[in-house]
Amino acid sequence: MVNLVTIVGRNTHILPHMLKHYENMVDKVYVGVYKHSQDDPILEEVLELGIEPFMVRTAPPYNADYITEMYNAIIGTKPKDWWIVADSDELQVYPYGVDEIVEECEKSNYTFVTGGFLDRIGPNGTFPTVTRTTDIHKAFPLAGFFRYPMSDACPNKVVLCKGSQIVTSGQHYAELSDTKSGNSWGRWHKNRMPVDDVFAQVHHFKWDSSAQQRIKEVSQTIEDYTWWWEYKRLYDQLEKSNWKVDVKNPEFKVESLKEFSYINYADYRQWNDLTDLIISI
Repeated sequence: MVNLVTIVGRNTHILPHMLKHYENMVDKVYVGVYKHSQDDPILEEVLELGIEPFMVRTAPPYNADYITEMYNAIIGTKPKDWWIVADSDELQVYPYGVDEIVEECEKSNYTFVTGGFLDRIGPNGTFPTVTRTTDIHKAFPLAGFFRYPMSDACPNKVVLCKGSQIVTSGQHYAELSDTKSGNSWGRWHKNRMPVDDVFAQVHHFKWDSSAQQRIKEVSQTIEDYTWWWEYKRLYDQLEKSNWKVDVKNPEFKVESLKEFSYINYADYRQWNDLTDLIISI
């Protein structure tokens, strides 16, 4: 059994695109709703999409640790199942079928699979407006790696794991008691599917027209759990560039992807080199 779990906590305009992306990859979908206040309309927005949330919690906004607690609580309800763990703006792409990957993990006693971010951005580095009916593949034709150079935000993700596996804050690493750091740093661990076999692409559709206000709000929420300092660095740089990403900056590794209604793992040509960079961070 392979399930999808996602936590929705800010808006729902990417969510329908995200769920469509995974519909043929999973057996069941579990949606958690993270309300920032009792009168937060996010729950009503989710219900309007015909989604019955598995879990609804209320906590102060932008608490990455609390979101991770929700992920762990949901996947822990079925410890023998496998779970794709993805935020509502993350579209994971694998080199081959998820069912086959899970089968290999079971045979080798791996408990998690990892991947890294590919930042999706609009034409010429712009932040496009997205609605529930937008063709996001046309709206975000470019893929690159600009968030980490601009803000030092962690680009690693646990993308697929067994329900018995706990993930750390931000779902960036797996909690591993036998490592000094307690997580999945490095290229190899006996519980991790080898990076050389599978390192999933996490296409991050975070960078739309709503990002400016969202980044500003997080940068002003001065709490350790918001990682506000990363957002402050990002906000300051984007302000200087008039909210456009310099797609010609070689450090950002931006490429134009083919305009399909799906994402092909092989389309981003620098992925092997980027994989080496991401796992070194």
